[in-house]
Amino acid sequence: MSLTFLWVFLVVMAIGVPIVFALAFGPLIGFIVDDRTSFLPVIAQRLFVGINVYPLLAIPLFILAGEIMNVGGITERLVRFSQTLVGHMRGGLGHVTIVSATIFSGISGSAVADASALGKILIPSMTRQGYSRGYAAAVTAAATVLGPIIPPSIIMVIYAYIMQINVAALFAAGCIPGLIIGIGLMFANKIVSQRRNYPVAERRAAFGEVAQSFRGAFWALIAPFLILGGILGGVFTPTEAAAAAVLYATVISLLVTRELPLREMPNLLYRTGVTSAALLLVVGTAMVFSWVASLSGFTPKLGRFLFSISDNPYVLLLLINILLFIAGMFLDAGPAILILGPILGPTLIQLGVDPLHFAIVMCVNLSLGLATPPMGLLLFVVSAMSRTSVLEITREMVPFYLVHVAVIFLVTYLPQTALWLPRVLGF
Repeated sequence: MSLTFLWVFLVVMAIGVPIVFALAFGPLIGFIVDDRTSFLPVIAQRLFVGINVYPLLAIPLFILAGEIMNVGGITERLVRFSQTLVGHMRGGLGHVTIVSATIFSGISGSAVADASALGKILIPSMTRQGYSRGYAAAVTAAATVLGPIIPPSIIMVIYAYIMQINVAALFAAGCIPGLIIGIGLMFANKIVSQRRNYPVAERRAAFGEVAQSFRGAFWALIAPFLILGGILGGVFTPTEAAAAAVLYATVISLLVTRELPLREMPNLLYRTGVTSAALLLVVGTAMVFSWVASLSGFTPKLGRFLFSISDNPYVLLLLINILLFIAGMFLDAGPAILILGPILGPTLIQLGVDPLHFAIVMCVNLSLGLATPPMGLLLFVVSAMSRTSVLEITREMVPFYLVHVAVIFLVTYLPQTALWLPRVLGF
């Protein structure tokens, strides 16, 4: 089979066709041009089979858990707790944003959900304190990139499913890189805040205030330990953990914070359904695309091409990181993983690269694409909330981009940064 499907996909992507249709048009037109119309009915079958799998049920469940926590007052309690810890520092609200995003990433698994929840609280607060709108939006976008890196992560669930690796091991591999990024972002925020003389958010909180805010956020703070501890401890699967997160968030929002009106449940379920349907449809069409790529022999052709450049895994990892960074500028992390994972993964594995190592490199790299122009979804989310242009936010993002890129190379060339924890846990 020819590579017609690939050229069709690239052309329709270039003219602005949504990714889900581009992934479908490529195989469809490719079969027609190659006179293999007998394969056309298989496209629908492959699409259905691609999403009719139990592990993918975790995606809508994690999305629903994040929605419930946003509406149920959990986000506000996490922000208040973060303020008592780091609000007294120079650039304190920037630190609060980063700490809050780090904690919230261990609950929701979605960068967009984190940005929506935290941005509506912290961007206006930062603006009132004297931060520029562009910088307030940039800090929020940079911090919420952690959503898909610190587990639970929706894109890690997708990668583990299509590449057949242990999702719990991949979750564990994301913990240390995510925390390093969070610490790096705080250093970058500290330097910028000192140079611009951004204000201290509030006085240092007394021990009693910290204890009080901790009590208010306690049930939210143990949610990541419930989810990750259950998965890594073998108590339940990631899908069961997602269901447990929904149940936990519902109980806390109804009985503890008491801020989740029952009349909001239909709206929560509707938003979850729309978001999940869109994402899972992309998963299904990407599985069709990957199947056609296998039929065409594209993967071994790419492998031979890369080997013709160099057989040094360090050089190839550099080239692939550049490719992933560019791909992330135009594709969301989920579709990029679905398209490139089955193509690039086998090639790197042939060179002796650990499958788990390549998985976390890919997830960390493509997560940054959520905050890079021209198609970074987080940029558009925070732009709308801050009423600031994407170009201005991108300029303010430069110090945070440097942190993310540094950690990508750290994880790439010091694999134990990511692999130490999974190995300790026995994966």
